[in-house]
Amino acid sequence: MSEQPGAPGTNTDIEWLTTEPMLHEPILIVMMTGWIDAAGAAAAAVQVVADECETAPMARFDDDTFIDYRARRPTMELRDGVNTNLRWSHIELLAGRSPAGRDVLVLMGPEPDMNWRRFSKAIGDIAVELGVTHMIGFGAYPFAAPHTRTPRLSCSSPSIDVLANVNFARSSVDVPAGMAAALEHTMHDRKIPALGIWAQVPHYVSSMTYPASSVALLDGLAEATGVRIAGAALRNEVGIQRERIDQMVADNVDHQLMVTQLESLHDAAVEDDADAADAAAEMRLKSGDEIAAEIQEFLRGQPDA
Repeated sequence: MSEQPGAPGTNTDIEWLTTEPMLHEPILIVMMTGWIDAAGAAAAAVQVVADECETAPMARFDDDTFIDYRARRPTMELRDGVNTNLRWSHIELLAGRSPAGRDVLVLMGPEPDMNWRRFSKAIGDIAVELGVTHMIGFGAYPFAAPHTRTPRLSCSSPSIDVLANVNFARSSVDVPAGMAAALEHTMHDRKIPALGIWAQVPHYVSSMTYPASSVALLDGLAEATGVRIAGAALRNEVGIQRERIDQMVADNVDHQLMVTQLESLHDAAVEDDADAADAAAEMRLKSGDEIAAEIQEFLRGQPDA
């Protein structure tokens, strides 16, 4: 692919859409679709970051190198029989500036379908050339948590020092990795602090949007990097959705019991009370699918739902 004069690097997998911007110690935020993102919370959070930082595309990665079109086919725009356009999936690096003046890079688009090591190296080399100081990955996962509590954040990083600087939950588990996890190691190898931030989403609302978890990710970004994103519209939606779900729960004794049980689990975890957590865990909880179906049916009957 072509490279513009003044663009950083010489990697032919990258098309530079602008000449090298004047960036000062940017942070890199990563959210690539294709891996776990319950309720689309991480995608919503990163979109707010991109919008409020007034980002614009800076670079695009070669589709033929990283995307399998059989798995991720382009969308044909058919109008009265006329094939007017094909919309292709793209992986893009955007550049902007936070409201407080901090330079921000955002890596968005689908996860590569192939050549992960090659892609990771390209991102790592760009990060070094542009002086990236931190990498933050966004994610969200369904969890047995109540909607009546602020979503907890958990984290991952190859660096013990990075983990020590944030007050997020940690876990020990073997799970398939997403591209953001691979990039954590790429950045760590280049002495760039990297942190994955994951928001819990109540399991019974994970199939619908859940702005509270998106807001939690924005707050986690602020704690980890000092970059504050207002996200006013998202924060307003948190209260609106909370009222609707509260109303649904109040009308059903089983739902009230479920929320009470989940609150006990959540509070015990926050307080690190192992005995209380074990006792709460023994309570029978309705499945997320059962509750989600009931909530969705309830919300369909609400105005502006």
